[in-house]
Amino acid sequence: MALMKTTTPTFEKSSIANLPSKYGHFKIRVYKEGIQEHLAIFTENFELQEAPLVRIHSECLTGDTMGSIKCDCNNQLHKALNLIADQGGMVIYHRQEGRNIGLLNKVNAYALQDQGRNTIEANVELGFAPDQRTYDVVREIFNDFGLTKIRLLTNNPAKVSIVEELNVEITERIPIIIDSNPYNEGYLRVKKEQMGHIF
Repeated sequence: MALMKTTTPTFEKSSIANLPSKYGHFKIRVYKEGIQEHLAIFTENFELQEAPLVRIHSECLTGDTMGSIKCDCNNQLHKALNLIADQGGMVIYHRQEGRNIGLLNKVNAYALQDQGRNTIEANVELGFAPDQRTYDVVREIFNDFGLTKIRLLTNNPAKVSIVEELNVEITERIPIIIDSNPYNEGYLRVKKEQMGHIF
């Protein structure tokens, strides 16, 4: 995963608005980075906590919106929203679909997976790195809210490293455990065995 791009990006920020939801009452702000628009969804005054709960959730339209069970994204997102509603905190909705290969190429990768490739093999066969995400917007959001200590909700050690590179202290890493199903067992195995995810 790359933290920095070759040129420093510029961001356009929305106003902060209310976002009542089935999980609880949140606030929302959008950060526009080129053509991508990322979301910060957070509870009132969460940044006053010594180490608020934060999840950096990578966009997955097929899972988050369509309820696909080829991955664990939908369940992870909804568990994170429930947790921040209960404990206070933020979900950064990081809009880099398919580990930043875009929706069209993600569906092409799905087609290769239907033929037996795993998620990494499919991305590489399409000419991409296994993970092309960048995290400049995360730095922008952390700076915007003055976050210096967080409890990070993740299974991904690469995201731990990214946050540490941003000079934000992780006081606790909280795993987000989701039961597997026959459609995502291989996907979860690749995350664990090839990407180092800790479940």
